[in-house]
Amino acid sequence: MIKVGIVGASGYGGGELLRWFANHPEAKVVAATSKTYAGEPIGKAFGSLAHSDLTLSDDDLSSVAGCDVVFLGASDDAAMCMAGPLLKAGAKVIDLSASFRFRECDEYARWYKSEHKAATLNAEAIYGLPELHREEIKSANLIGNPGCYVTASILALAPAAKAGLLDLNSIIINGISGVSGAGRSKFCLDYHFSEMNESAWAYKVGGTHRHTGEIEQELKALAGEEFKLTFTPHIVPMTRGVLATCYGSLKSACAAEEVKEIYKSFYKAEPFVQVLDGLPITKHTVGSNHCHIGLAVDERTNRLIVVSAIDNLGKGMAGQAIQNMNLMFGLPETTGLQAVALWP
Repeated sequence: MIKVGIVGASGYGGGELLRWFANHPEAKVVAATSKTYAGEPIGKAFGSLAHSDLTLSDDDLSSVAGCDVVFLGASDDAAMCMAGPLLKAGAKVIDLSASFRFRECDEYARWYKSEHKAATLNAEAIYGLPELHREEIKSANLIGNPGCYVTASILALAPAAKAGLLDLNSIIINGISGVSGAGRSKFCLDYHFSEMNESAWAYKVGGTHRHTGEIEQELKALAGEEFKLTFTPHIVPMTRGVLATCYGSLKSACAAEEVKEIYKSFYKAEPFVQVLDGLPITKHTVGSNHCHIGLAVDERTNRLIVVSAIDNLGKGMAGQAIQNMNLMFGLPETTGLQAVALWP
């Protein structure tokens, strides 16, 4: 049995990890930490886990000593400081922050406006998107787990980038996210019910959202060329879910069915990516680790439109992190993740 530790377990990501691990046959959470709920039963932080006998510990590394794998739900700065000692102690580390997602520390500094504090470790880290880096993940000790917008966007565009279908500089991504994507500690006015309900807005526009560089990094590696894309995120009044609608100009005329075959071939062996005949709906992925993709070609403008849907806490965070853990420990990557979406 794999002994699991979670640092920063009282956030949405930690709660989702605990939910999935409650039914994982090969792994058990033996330690979980929280600054807010230290000394309290996990049910105090998450009522849905009231049946658990797990007590939250102080938010320090001694609480997760002896674990085989530790999931870090801490801030970037904290994760950079924690990862080294955990690795030296023999644990594998899966980081849910942005600390180890960029191949180059300078790129991290550019997008996060802060110097990277663990450059040596960063060089060892593997980007945790199994559909692109499965073999590297299997032998990794440190994973930078991608975020939700990034996962939805990269999976939507990876086959087209790899096949050279698009003028990559023409790519535009419109992303929408449920409010849980902002995290549990977001207490500003915009997130009050009366402000959020029946409203929607764009934010971090004009190439300023930090996930832009992460999406470019992975698509550049697939395409083998430099380019810049436009990414605009939106908040909508739903609890969970991400929908990424991606546009790009085709280099040459191509029928939708031809593009769809390229996508189906690219993802034919992927257990958590389904290429649909229609278009995806966020509700159809909620509570699951699945990504649904649909596409169309606008023949009038010669543009490809690809739409992807995921659960931001599932494939966009905790589900994907467990998928990575399964690969790192030689388990079938679907272990403990076979649940279908919650419906209705």
